[in-house]
Amino acid sequence: MSASSPIQVQAFNTEDVAEQIRATPGWVQHYQQMSPGHFAGRVRYLDLHGVEIYEEQMNTRVEQNFSAPQGSLAFCFDRSDNALYLLNGESRNIWITPENYQEIAVVFGPEFVQRQGLNVAQLEGLFMSPLNSGQNALFSRWLSGTLTRLGETLDPPSKEALTQQLLEDCLYILDNASVCLDRGGLQRRTEARTIMKRIGEWAADSPDETLNLLELSQVAGVSLRQLQHAFKAFTGMTPTHWLRLRRLNNARRELLRCTPSETTVAEVAMNWSFWHLGRFSSSYRALFKELPSETLKRASQRLLNE
Repeated sequence: MSASSPIQVQAFNTEDVAEQIRATPGWVQHYQQMSPGHFAGRVRYLDLHGVEIYEEQMNTRVEQNFSAPQGSLAFCFDRSDNALYLLNGESRNIWITPENYQEIAVVFGPEFVQRQGLNVAQLEGLFMSPLNSGQNALFSRWLSGTLTRLGETLDPPSKEALTQQLLEDCLYILDNASVCLDRGGLQRRTEARTIMKRIGEWAADSPDETLNLLELSQVAGVSLRQLQHAFKAFTGMTPTHWLRLRRLNNARRELLRCTPSETTVAEVAMNWSFWHLGRFSSSYRALFKELPSETLKRASQRLLNE
């Protein structure tokens, strides 16, 4: 695409967390549904060649285990609490969104960061901390409205002018932001983030592996008490509940990629340590609002149509 090409906002409506991931390219991501309901998401995406804007919405709680693109600098505005989270290519985080979550982000790519001479190392200590500013909510609304206007206008601004404005606005907001935690709170959050980073790395590297609670604490290299505190801070749930929901999501992924001739619901349940088929089916239905047999049947029909 040449520099004179029109600005094109892409929009995707999604019905599964896997579709949500595919709609946000460039990030290393692993999503899992963590609250009951039929998943419904929406992503709007604008590529300005070196600078990208993402707007994401999801109706259910979702565990996000993600890494920002290498060499990038991302300004992520959480519209549920109007906090700014700064990420770089080394940021790797695991957390669980609230229901009806909305976020909008500006991602400055590695070439843009180098070309602008941005010293990312100077921002150490700000990454993945909630940064609050009176301008956060205002900028988020403006950015969301800009995506809407760009999708409708026949006379958009130049990409160069828009990217420069985004950079200036983001740096201004960052300059006015504050970390609303005391030193003790920051230290506790840093320790919890270190634990969750280890869990996130394990979950990303071994997405289909099943552990028990003690094995998970060994992965994190901490006591069970420390593990419980970290999970409470970052996910709002106990490690046991998280492990159970993770197994249900793994079972769903297996059901979605198989046909009834390849597997059965009982086999999938056994694969993910659900030894009682009735309890597996009831837990699965409570989370995804359909029986595992219905998922398998629907996936089979989709595979046949392909």
